[in-house]
Amino acid sequence: MFEDPTFWVAVAFFITLAAIYKPVSEAVLKGLDARAERIRQQLDEAQRLREEAQKTLAEYKRLQRDAVKESEQILANARREAENLRAQGERKLEEQLARREKLAVEKIAQAEAAALKEVRDQAVDLAIAATTRLLQEKVVSAKADDLVERSIGELAEKLH
Repeated sequence: MFEDPTFWVAVAFFITLAAIYKPVSEAVLKGLDARAERIRQQLDEAQRLREEAQKTLAEYKRLQRDAVKESEQILANARREAENLRAQGERKLEEQLARREKLAVEKIAQAEAAALKEVRDQAVDLAIAATTRLLQEKVVSAKADDLVERSIGELAEKLH
């Protein structure tokens, strides 16, 4: 057995294995540990990125909700403002129409008063002319002329 070269080759083989086992196993374990650490760091980084992405997504969803609410408020304000402007326009139109109607009524009243004055003036002039003619035809003397003149003067004062 001790003289068999196969035995010594086997012993040498096992001694070589034992001698290189510790450094090789340490190197393999270090390599595996380093790889495990890299994988763990990558997983941690992926988890951190995932959480950050979720936070960012939540933030954007909140911003979107806020933007929707703000746009709804802006739209509601615009509708209220449009309604206020419409109501204000209606009030102004009604006021303007009332002023124009009042002016038209006043112009009509003025025209009516002017027409009445003109008719009165014509009636007075006609009455004076008729009275003058009647008196001239009926009264012929100098006293009559004085009477006619005085009557004409009084008539104009009483009728105006």
